[in-house]
Amino acid sequence: MNEETFSVQRQQMVREIMGHTAQVAEHIEKAGLATRVLEAMAKVPRHEFVPVEIQAYAYANSPLPIGYGKTISQPFIVALMTDLLDLRETDIVLEIGTGFGYQAAILAELAHKVYSVEILDELAVQARNRLGRLGYDNIETCVANGYHGWGEHAPFDKIMVTAAPELIPPPNMSETPPPRPA
Repeated sequence: MNEETFSVQRQQMVREIMGHTAQVAEHIEKAGLATRVLEAMAKVPRHEFVPVEIQAYAYANSPLPIGYGKTISQPFIVALMTDLLDLRETDIVLEIGTGFGYQAAILAELAHKVYSVEILDELAVQARNRLGRLGYDNIETCVANGYHGWGEHAPFDKIMVTAAPELIPPPNMSETPPPRPA
């Protein structure tokens, strides 16, 4: 597949997101998503955020496996969650669960700065490299348990939890391990 084909598929994905939004408008109490969010969805190359062997499916409105037992979220969910954050261009955002970096890239299109925490070293390194290659210089990633946030850069204007740990540490943990650069 070539970039032109991916571009056409990305535009179709945005039309599907708009249609899905209209179908569930009553449930989400929104008639539509913000134009800025839809523009970000139309711009970010989702095929760059999935394994090469499934790039042909990158713009399907469904979650896709990225390895390590993880998935990249369904485009509609990415768009809806992003829209609900009501991001401003000046916002500093904390994202929990970097994965391959797709949600971070969408957030970076709309906010001033994104700090993204990933618990798996392999995913964090791949995301940092991918985001750098794609020119996202307003995203920082680290390897840490997102439960602890990223205190060094707090406070944040908005926080998005795109992935949650299977095990939440007990509330009496007094020490927060420092994040490590991805």
